[in-house]
Amino acid sequence: MKTIRPIIYILLIAVSALAASAAPVKIHGQITDENNEALEFVTIKVEGTAIGATSDLDGKYSLSVAEADTIRLSFTCIGYEESKRRLIDAKGDVTVNVKMQPATYTLGEVNVTDYRKQTDGMQLIDLGQQRLVPDATGGSVESIISTMAGVNSNNEMSNQYSVRGGTYDENSVYINGIEVYRPLLVSSGQQEGLSIINPDMVGAVSFSTGGFPARYADKMSSVLDITYREPEAFEGAVSASLMGGSIAIGTASKRFSQLHGVRYKSNASLLSSMESKGEYDPKYFDYQANLTYKLSDKLKAVFLGNIAINNYSFIPTNRTTKFGTSTDAKEFTVYFDGQEKDRFETFFGALNLSFRPNNKSEYTFLASGYLTNELVSYDISGEYWLDQAGTSGGDSGDAIGGELGVGRYHEHARNRLKASVLSLGLRGAIGLGKHNLNYGITFNHETIFDRSREWELRDSAGFSLPVAPEALKVIYNLDSRHDLSSNRLSFYAEDTYRLSTNAGYFNINGGMRFSYWDFNKEFLISPRVSVGFVPDKAPNWSFRFATGLYYQSPFFKEYRMPVTDSEGNTIIQLNSDIKSQRSFQFIFGSDYTFRAFDRPFKLSAEAYYKLLGNLIPYEVDNLKVVYSGLNQTSGFATGLDMKLFGQFVPGTDSWLSFSLMKTQEDLNGVKVPRPTDQRYSMALFFTDFFPKFPKLKFNLRGIFSDGLPTTAPRSSRDKGYFRAPAYKRVDVGLAYGLLTPAADGESRSGFWRHFKSIWLGLDVFNLLDISNVSSYYWVTDVNDIQYAVPNYLTRRQINVRLTVDF
Repeated sequence: MKTIRPIIYILLIAVSALAASAAPVKIHGQITDENNEALEFVTIKVEGTAIGATSDLDGKYSLSVAEADTIRLSFTCIGYEESKRRLIDAKGDVTVNVKMQPATYTLGEVNVTDYRKQTDGMQLIDLGQQRLVPDATGGSVESIISTMAGVNSNNEMSNQYSVRGGTYDENSVYINGIEVYRPLLVSSGQQEGLSIINPDMVGAVSFSTGGFPARYADKMSSVLDITYREPEAFEGAVSASLMGGSIAIGTASKRFSQLHGVRYKSNASLLSSMESKGEYDPKYFDYQANLTYKLSDKLKAVFLGNIAINNYSFIPTNRTTKFGTSTDAKEFTVYFDGQEKDRFETFFGALNLSFRPNNKSEYTFLASGYLTNELVSYDISGEYWLDQAGTSGGDSGDAIGGELGVGRYHEHARNRLKASVLSLGLRGAIGLGKHNLNYGITFNHETIFDRSREWELRDSAGFSLPVAPEALKVIYNLDSRHDLSSNRLSFYAEDTYRLSTNAGYFNINGGMRFSYWDFNKEFLISPRVSVGFVPDKAPNWSFRFATGLYYQSPFFKEYRMPVTDSEGNTIIQLNSDIKSQRSFQFIFGSDYTFRAFDRPFKLSAEAYYKLLGNLIPYEVDNLKVVYSGLNQTSGFATGLDMKLFGQFVPGTDSWLSFSLMKTQEDLNGVKVPRPTDQRYSMALFFTDFFPKFPKLKFNLRGIFSDGLPTTAPRSSRDKGYFRAPAYKRVDVGLAYGLLTPAADGESRSGFWRHFKSIWLGLDVFNLLDISNVSSYYWVTDVNDIQYAVPNYLTRRQINVRLTVDF
């Protein structure tokens, strides 16, 4: 026994050693970029083995490997330099956090970066130094979006845009995960004021022209997802120009950060270039705050607040418009009396509580409130003459031609709308291996207060229209009085699966969205799926495919149904039988990255087809979208979008986009183009420094697009339509760096150490001085013959601005 016992001890020790040597080492951590933002799609491999993993949406990863004297890890991601780590005698749980640096290439004194692959329905947009870009709307994010392929915006006075043939109301906008809304009574771009998105506060922008995942709400066309940044230290930005100014201030401590932005805009000088002369007095004010407080390492609270007060006042005096052709030129002259006063107030607040119990799960509670108070009030009369060009008021002199019509009109409106949306939501995310699950539920309570009254009186050659010898009648009147309260409930669940194989990298997203609205008792199910692929043998290529059933859940404007009685009075009724418009989408896209002229480029292309059903037809009357309030039509939209990206200035993209598109619907048995049928569009966004003048920056924004179908007021396209002229506009800007950003390792001393950069800019809006048509004013004579008089947009205008970052 004495001999056997030591042998047993030796055997036990050997077995324990073998067991210990077989114990796996669990390696986990988080991967971030140079800005400490979580980096997804990173491939982690254990060198010399087939073991690997891919980082999730939060940049987290984990893997297990057998113990060894040395474990070598490699971290690779397209657009970033490879990073390697070596672990010596690693045992048990090991945390390896990695910060990856962009892959850079040196071109003289310029560093440029590779482009990140897009493998899902959302594309990241780098605004760079967007605040230096010439923009008539005052530096909005939407002005950049409007130069993207598939996006249409034929009015420099408006922040609204159409995507792939959809209406201007089919686009979701999110700020910090909260859906925001636009004013409803706006009928002309010059009245809109400031966009709700403050570009001085934006940290990240992602945009989708279709094929977006289930976490985004019930809209058919696009998603614009904005995330405001959280300052890491004291920072500030000030901008001033002839059109207004803005200031943003941010501070940060260990647990609390805050970012405040104030904007003021008055585009009176820009409006003065329009043909309607008078006293313009637009005043737009906006204040926003983004506050973040870390209650603990696992619990964080974020508050977003916004107050916007937009006033538009206009006292017109006269207008002279020349239009027609060289052989049939006409002149329209009006002398006005009266004024217009509009007021749009928006109040928005959102609280976001996020709890992260561990590295693989997160829970978020959201509560938000949106309130809008809108008033449109005008009483404007005008006496007009329509003549052949060269005549005036019937006195033709020696000119050939004569008086075509003399008349008078009086337009009146007292429209008031109050709307509120209160929202509660709960969202969750959990990582399970290579799966990332996201889910959420949202409850919305909406209230609407509507009091609208409009009418228009016309006469021509002494006769009122419509002609009624026994009475004085107006040609148009509308009355709407409604108080509405409704509730919406929605739920979504989606899974993102990432897989690295010998064939390449796959990114698969699938989800379902469920929603219910108690106004029309409608329950919707919206399945969506997308697949992205980057081949291992051709890493410069990436491919993506998306399909899904998307719905447009009606908001107030879409279910307002105009009903005209026998006396010609129009009463607005709310259609409780309205159904959500439907879009069944198929999208195939591809990206190819390459280098030319020692610079990186990316060529993107997407082909799409959208089968549309339960459509609510609408017409655009003087930039106001007027819906029929009925599900009357079906149709389709199909097209091809192409984009060429290049980076000539570090941190700022330039691009050329080109789109072909056709959208059509069956209206009252007649196949007609939809009001947003833009058959072709080309846009250029370019920025670069002048050679030999490294402090002088050149910016250019140009759009050339097809004209949109147009019809007479209170008519429809099945009765006849024509196309407006093509929209052509070029804005250019020069920015001189009085103080340019310091190079890496460079420091400033004295007073200038407090500043990051100072730029002095000169902008020329509408460089070619082209008279673009926004809409038409229709003149009717006693014989019921109508003339379409174009309403032209702004002409050439110069703006000077100063931009300071500190």
